[in-house]
Amino acid sequence: MSETVRALVVYESMFGNTERIARAIRDGLQRSIPTEVVPAYRAPTVVPADVGLLVVGGPTHAFSMSRPSTRQEARKQDDVVMPIEVGIREWLDALATDTRAATGRRSKHVEVATFDTRIAKVRRFPGSAARSAAKLLRKLGFRLISPSTSFFVDETTGPIREVEIKRARQWGDELGRLLTTSVTAA
Repeated sequence: MSETVRALVVYESMFGNTERIARAIRDGLQRSIPTEVVPAYRAPTVVPADVGLLVVGGPTHAFSMSRPSTRQEARKQDDVVMPIEVGIREWLDALATDTRAATGRRSKHVEVATFDTRIAKVRRFPGSAARSAAKLLRKLGFRLISPSTSFFVDETTGPIREVEIKRARQWGDELGRLLTTSVTAA
C-alpha cells in the first residue's frame, strides 16, 4: 500500500459511545493504513486527495441518521459531547454539494464504509444511520468496500460494552485489509 494513501473516519456522537467506536475502528485500520478520526462538525466537505478510504458513522435516531430535532431531544437526556447543529446528515449534504462542485478529485476513487450505534434492545427494528449514510454515499459515486455495520449500546446514553469496542477494532482491521487488497488489485 502506498504511504500517501490514508483513511479518514468521520463520526457524530451525542454521548461519546459512537466516538469510542470511531476511535476503535481507527485503531484497527492503523494496522494497515494511516488513519485520522474527525467529528462531523470539523470534517472537510471535500474528501482530501490522499484519502483512499472514508469511514462514516453516527448514532441511529428515529430509524435513520440524526436530525436537528433528534439531537435536541438527545441534549435533554444528558450532556452531549458534540455541538448538535452538525451531524453526519448535514455533513453528507455539504459533502454532496462540494463533491459536485469540486474539480479534479472524483468520489469514485475513494472506498467507503459506514457504521452506526444503536440500542441493543431494538436490534430487530428497521432503519439504520449506517445504511442511510451508505445510500447517500453511493448516490455520490462512492463505492462501498464493506456492508454497513452496527455497534450496540445498552441504553440511549450508553454505556457501550467492551465487546463492541473490540468488534469495532476488528472491523477496522478488516477494512484495512480490504482496502489493501482493493488497491493492490487495481
